[in-house]
Amino acid sequence: MPPARRFRDPPAATPPPTVQIVTGRTWIHGRLEAVEIGIDEDGYIRRVAKNLTGAPRRDFGEAILLPSAVDLHVHFREPGGDPRVESVADGTLQAALGGVGLAADMPNTQPPTDSVDRFQDRAGRARGRAAVDLLLYATPTRPGQIGPLGRVAGAFKLFLGPTTGIGDPPDPAELPGLLGRVAETGLPMTVHAEDPQAFRPGPDPLDTVDWDHHRPATAERRAIDRLRIAPPGLRLHVAHLTDPGLIPELVERAVSFEATPHHLLLEATRGDGPRRKVNPPLRRPSVRAELLRAFREGRIPCLASDHAPHSSEAKDRPFPQAPSGVPGVETMLPLFLEEVRRGDLDLGVLVRAAMERPARWLGQPMGRIAPGHRAHIIVIDFRDRQTIAARRLHAPCGWTPFEGWPAVFPKAHLLGGRPIVEDGEYVGRPVGQLRRPEFASGDAVAPA
Repeated sequence: MPPARRFRDPPAATPPPTVQIVTGRTWIHGRLEAVEIGIDEDGYIRRVAKNLTGAPRRDFGEAILLPSAVDLHVHFREPGGDPRVESVADGTLQAALGGVGLAADMPNTQPPTDSVDRFQDRAGRARGRAAVDLLLYATPTRPGQIGPLGRVAGAFKLFLGPTTGIGDPPDPAELPGLLGRVAETGLPMTVHAEDPQAFRPGPDPLDTVDWDHHRPATAERRAIDRLRIAPPGLRLHVAHLTDPGLIPELVERAVSFEATPHHLLLEATRGDGPRRKVNPPLRRPSVRAELLRAFREGRIPCLASDHAPHSSEAKDRPFPQAPSGVPGVETMLPLFLEEVRRGDLDLGVLVRAAMERPARWLGQPMGRIAPGHRAHIIVIDFRDRQTIAARRLHAPCGWTPFEGWPAVFPKAHLLGGRPIVEDGEYVGRPVGQLRRPEFASGDAVAPA
């Protein structure tokens, strides 16, 4: 992986003054160290040292200070979604409480975000309502709009298979031109990689095992094969990878990719109902175990929630009619902080997968406790272990696939150095900003 570039390096003469100092322990140089973090008036980290002076201090003692997570993949579904189930305000509140400082929101809204006018409408709905920073995807379904969208959107999302809010994928003959036009914008592009021609016909699925059979991993592999025609300059990322056998190929091709908590921790089980119906499907136990092993070994570059809530009523329909998707932005990081607490996951692996690499791929000065990065910081006390319960979460849909699982939630969350969560409670205001990539021309993000 190339070295991470520095953002907003302070000028040599007169850097902005430090207005506050935050102290605790952080993951730095591959280990936990006691540090003091100097934050400027613009909410950026200016200095990281052992002893700082000259500004008010906030001491977190032996607690661990980590960068806020960057969730590459959420579906807040505004406009067009049921406001009783999700909105930008609800979704970003969950993100704040789950330790996510920036959420990247997908474009399969109603209508899809495929033109500048639709993007601007969606951005207008989000301004002043987001508890954390927000990056908005567009979808390149209208070829003539790709260039103009590249001047306003934060990233592109291409759906190669049908999913909520998206119908037919692009015609194979149009795919090379579409990928080329997206590459010209310089923006990152995430791909939902399922080839519907590889779906298996048969009787209606009754559970997650049937769903896995109907939308097999072969569909994922064939879709990823179709992306070989992508031009070298395209910043390409594969969403919700489920087949661990594809990892060596993606790494060799320098394609970024992610795995989700539900594909890492849950598996297809006979009799499992539609609340665990997702696209792509949960896989059989041996495949799920190998995917989790790869993540623990640091072979999966990014962790993303694919937060996609639906009401209990909708999810409790018969399996074939139930929508796909599960809520997860509030529980993603806490589930894997528990893995760290338990000793099953190295903290450095989690920091790179949930914070550093997603931030770099989106061109965001986040994800590291380092000068020039935003002071988006979470405070973790690994002694404070909790049990996930839907009644204590903040998703309006009122359910979670991880009911009863142990987790470690952030004790505090600073956004630009300002507290938005204290003692596990939201205390902030909707001050999240709409973000676009800030990388310089020619920057690259290696997949691992």
